[in-house]
Amino acid sequence: MTGLLYLLRHGETEWSRSGQHTSRTDIPLTANGERRARDAGSMLAGLREDQPLALVVSSPRQRAMRTAELAGLTVTEVTEDVAEWDYGEYEGQSTPKIRETVPGWTVWTHPCPGGESGAEVGARASAILSRVRALLPEGDVVLVGHGHFSRVLVATWLGLAPTSGVHFALDAAAISVLGDERGVPQIKRLNVPPLPERDFPHD
Repeated sequence: MTGLLYLLRHGETEWSRSGQHTSRTDIPLTANGERRARDAGSMLAGLREDQPLALVVSSPRQRAMRTAELAGLTVTEVTEDVAEWDYGEYEGQSTPKIRETVPGWTVWTHPCPGGESGAEVGARASAILSRVRALLPEGDVVLVGHGHFSRVLVATWLGLAPTSGVHFALDAAAISVLGDERGVPQIKRLNVPPLPERDFPHD
């Protein structure tokens, strides 16, 4: 039996809604973010059914921890290893604001002064994925974290450069599922939005 890796991005915050880059700043979920986190828990349970669960890892930021709680997950490890990309001096700024002084800036193509490089984020992703792969024979693994870091995780899972994460969307409270086909890394599902429980199909 081989488990799957589930990525759950935290629910909406005021800064995720406004497009402000959020790494170290520890801000709470909005009311909508809490509601969607609960819906994500129902969606996750439906996707996983009754498969064994080997590990649940969360970023230490309250937006991730609260999302895990509302989704009905019991976190077994809290670690900075799955924290968001450190934006350094660009913390709290939106891309249009940064581009007022750095034309054409994106996190994928330009540096974050005082923060992490794409290569550094990729190294963190590679390290956590090495641990995950060792545990997947025991069951599913769930990582509760952040948008940019999770997009780097998807790229790294596929053997791509960290900056290839630009090609994968991951919205607030969305779920992605990574696995393999006969040993070849594969995206099983990407950016699955949480459906309100009332919208779930019933027999």
